[in-house]
Amino acid sequence: MTNVSQPPRADDRAVVLSVKDLVTTFDTDAGRLTAVDGVSFTVQRGHTLGLVGESGCGKSVTACSIMRLLPQPMGKIAGGQILFDGHDLATASPEHLLKVRGGQIGMIFQEPMTALNPVHTIGRQLSEVFLLHTTRDRREALARSAEILGKVGIPSPEIRLGEYPHQLSGGMRQRVVIAMALACKPALIIADEPTTALDVTIQAQILDLMRELQREMGMAILLITHDLGVIAEMCDDVAVMYAGRIAEAGPVEQIFATPRHPYTRGLLDSIPRLSTPRKTRLATIEGMVPALADMPQGCRYQNRCPHRIPLCANLPKEEIASDSTRVSCHRWRELAADIEQPRAAL
Repeated sequence: MTNVSQPPRADDRAVVLSVKDLVTTFDTDAGRLTAVDGVSFTVQRGHTLGLVGESGCGKSVTACSIMRLLPQPMGKIAGGQILFDGHDLATASPEHLLKVRGGQIGMIFQEPMTALNPVHTIGRQLSEVFLLHTTRDRREALARSAEILGKVGIPSPEIRLGEYPHQLSGGMRQRVVIAMALACKPALIIADEPTTALDVTIQAQILDLMRELQREMGMAILLITHDLGVIAEMCDDVAVMYAGRIAEAGPVEQIFATPRHPYTRGLLDSIPRLSTPRKTRLATIEGMVPALADMPQGCRYQNRCPHRIPLCANLPKEEIASDSTRVSCHRWRELAADIEQPRAAL
């Protein structure tokens, strides 16, 4: 399977992040394994790109590659470019990366308790972001910390500055992580499963907060999730990832209405809908994402695909559909009569 990049935009100046043919590998006892294999996409200013797929497909490794936060010494970027603000982050110096992380690019992690230091107060951790990127005055840094906590909806922010992470609820901790990511008004936010550890009510609040702050600040968002409902609600474009590669990408409306790739179709068919009759068994995708050490040759989805043919042992070429979505599948045109039937909204 070849990999999919989003269609070029009319105004290249609006592109905040451009990932081109990214390859990320890990050196293990089993040899060198490729976790991300030729992934390409762009993220526009003020827009949200959703990167979706099952656990183990390479979403978080892609995010860590962009931020150069791969575990060392085993993880490395083996190929491709990560273009941001005129620089290739794949080859950038540690000094440049220090300026970018937390300053020009903010990251929201899945579990706030792993992102926050349990032995330091919220105020100390948040003010460090300002001290590193914008000011050397500790009083000013604390004042800005209280201001950004208020912006993300935390009541009595001056009091919260003196508290520790364990004294806050899960939703409050996630808001603190969002505040840290937004502190320096970055051009790009990378949100890696930002609501997975939260209950449904808090999830909705966090997503509403991210939308509101995006409208206010004009930032781009790369949203990484396995939840297609979140993709439908939050994103302008979506890239469907499978086993380290992009299977299909394009505007959310087109992908959800007429999914061309069998994997995308399988994901959408597995979503429960209100119109589904009671006691109806939900559709599933048989099998599991292949392990890195056991990737099939050719199309990586072939072992689970109900439409596979001998040709699937070879890499399919990336093709562009009539609505500008891009798909990497040998049979998508042949299956179009079925796959391109418009689907009901979520």
